[in-house]
Amino acid sequence: MALVDLSKQVALGIDIGGTNTKFGLVNHRGEILVKGAIRTDEYNNPEDFVDALYNEIQPLVGEHCSGKKFEGIGVGAPNANYYKGTIELAPNLPWKGVIQFGNMMSQKFGAPCKMTNDANAAALGEMMYGAARGMKDFIMITLGTGVGSGIVAGGHLIYGHDGFAGELGHTIVKPGGRKHWSTGSEGSLEAYASATGIAITAKKMRAEFPESMLNQFPEEAINSKTVHECALKGDPIAIEVFRYTGQKLGEALANFVMFSSPEAILLFGGVIKAGDFILKPAKLYMERNLLPIFRNKVRLVFSELDEADAAILGASALVWEK
Repeated sequence: MALVDLSKQVALGIDIGGTNTKFGLVNHRGEILVKGAIRTDEYNNPEDFVDALYNEIQPLVGEHCSGKKFEGIGVGAPNANYYKGTIELAPNLPWKGVIQFGNMMSQKFGAPCKMTNDANAAALGEMMYGAARGMKDFIMITLGTGVGSGIVAGGHLIYGHDGFAGELGHTIVKPGGRKHWSTGSEGSLEAYASATGIAITAKKMRAEFPESMLNQFPEEAINSKTVHECALKGDPIAIEVFRYTGQKLGEALANFVMFSSPEAILLFGGVIKAGDFILKPAKLYMERNLLPIFRNKVRLVFSELDEADAAILGASALVWEK
């Protein structure tokens, strides 16, 4: 049997966002050899977008993969279907309908292409390069503009029968509650625990408490960052915004724990910069709502991946997944 030198293998990781697309060439150790980005929203059709990606990336492959084997492409994208290699009905991308994106990339680059949604990619990256190394059962929760998730059980991502399992951010945590700005659902986790949800909560609470430091900012400047700044200065209303957010998150996490009994829940994204302001109430309300058999077994862990590179690393991990 021939020995395979893993150090000579390189994967291309691509993270497609509504505004920007990031990419990087990654080796087996999780080192990004080179990275770059293009605008997503400048291309009205996917064919032009794939051409632009190729024109940016192919010279980098030639430069950085000399003497190495280019193993393939991993893509994290909104509404990406792992089974079909498609992007389907993504609301924040300029291309509508069902896009055969995996096939387009494979044909253009002459290499296999695997796809999943961005939160699943983050879970794979965490399992290969980050805090979930060695874990076979965990849940990844991404807390950013929205709330994404990836569920790993028995060492495998849960995709469901159609490739779209794991939308925990759209589970209902408060029936008849806050209306989601995009889906129209009432009381989803994303409506409360995302950065967008935190801003909504903060605007509501500061209107009720004129003495809050939050009222020093104009309406358009109220976001999770400014709430954190006020919380650090001891503003009780800002602290209450995070406590309430942590409560809603913790109540949802209790349901998730009793569903799949994970070893840990990994938290990732800009919202976790609030640290204990959100982590302590999340842990408190998670434990409070668990059956005794589940209590004090599940760790809440912050991601170990650099936020700027995590999406690229997660997408590249699809290539190494067997």
